[in-house]
Amino acid sequence: MNRYARQVILPEVGAEGQARLARAHVLVVGAGGLGCPVLQYLGGAGVGRITVMDGDVVEESNLHRQVLYSAADIGLPKAQAARRHVLAANPSLQVTAQSLRLDAANAEQMVAAADLVVDAADSFAVSYILSDECLRQGKVLISASALGQSGYAGGFCGGAPSLRAVFPDLPAQAATCATAGVMGPLVGMIGALQAQLVLKALLGHRPSPLGQLFVFRLEDLQVSSFRFDGAEEPEDALPFVSAAQILPGDTVVVELRDTAEAPQPAVPQALRIARTDLPAAGLPREGRIVLCCRSGLRAWGAARDLRQAGYRNLALLAAGDSN
Repeated sequence: MNRYARQVILPEVGAEGQARLARAHVLVVGAGGLGCPVLQYLGGAGVGRITVMDGDVVEESNLHRQVLYSAADIGLPKAQAARRHVLAANPSLQVTAQSLRLDAANAEQMVAAADLVVDAADSFAVSYILSDECLRQGKVLISASALGQSGYAGGFCGGAPSLRAVFPDLPAQAATCATAGVMGPLVGMIGALQAQLVLKALLGHRPSPLGQLFVFRLEDLQVSSFRFDGAEEPEDALPFVSAAQILPGDTVVVELRDTAEAPQPAVPQALRIARTDLPAAGLPREGRIVLCCRSGLRAWGAARDLRQAGYRNLALLAAGDSN
């Protein structure tokens, strides 16, 4: 019996739909708690080409929720381990592993090569970078986030409003699964929903998953959804850039982290200035100012401070834990 017989028998899939899935190329950014079920279900459904992109390695603390991996994978690059497991389950697929972090420098090329993009990253900077690029290229973005016992998943761009249209402001605090914790079944549910939304988008099902947001509040055992087709794109959105895109002399870079947090600044020419000291720093009003911190959250707040002071050409750099 054909591997996909129980899927092909569905009238909304059929042989034509299965062939469409086999021709599709999906970029999955993040092979963690969300990315694991996404990859398992897309591979199981027969999505012919999958690129998995993740710069982290498998850690023991991942295993309670990233059930694609086993103890034997600890210490291995997640992208490589994920590729091996997906191919072990379905050897007929073409799975490419990219063991690097997505940023504003490589996003254009990675998005352009795919038919659809899945945001399964544990980074709002990556989510906004992907949303901006998918909006520019007209590509569908299936994005999700999970923390604690809450999260969401939805379909953005590709003719629908972007992530920024629904979430124009960053959260008040920078929290991740590593710092705030997360329940394993929650990310499994949301990741599986992402995979379902991907398949529906690739198959052109109606109603479209684009413009639809699902919200999970499992601490209160609540699940809800709403459409955001009419959400407006924010004006003057603060873009994220990468260190590789900053050329000496064309930009003032402000490193908001002190030497204890980041012994080396994001770029050599960066000026170390605390957010509270920015108003008196005498920054030039001509040219671009890039504000840098670990996650992008402090940079976002500092940029809003500078906007209130009349600065307009601003960008953000989320340097991560590399410096």
